[in-house]
Amino acid sequence: MTTEVTIALPNDVYHRAEWLAKRTGRTVADVVAQAADLSLRPFGPSAEPDPPPSEWSDETVLAAANAMMPEAEDRRFSELLQRQQEGPLSAAEESELRVVLERYQIGMLRKAQALREAVERGLLDPERL
Repeated sequence: MTTEVTIALPNDVYHRAEWLAKRTGRTVADVVAQAADLSLRPFGPSAEPDPPPSEWSDETVLAAANAMMPEAEDRRFSELLQRQQEGPLSAAEESELRVVLERYQIGMLRKAQALREAVERGLLDPERL
């Protein structure tokens, strides 16, 4: 099953996709669809979105409020950021950094939502945060 989507790409992104499409005998749409698939795959299979924090159990709220990035992933994130400061990353490292950064951002959003919910429920004291 597929869903048709219309998007506006920056010219440089379009030209890179067009270049790759010509060299691989595919359409630009196929190249962009594959790039989107590869970029989103690390987030796991598509599923129903999480219920809002107001529907989480107290245990889930507290677990999310106290969540931390796994140590190995945090170390790798730091390494990639350090390498980025030192100079250009390889294409693979750049892609990996984008994936880790996205996971980090999603985790921070979930943590912030959980902290707010925990304070609203009286599970955490806002003065101690």
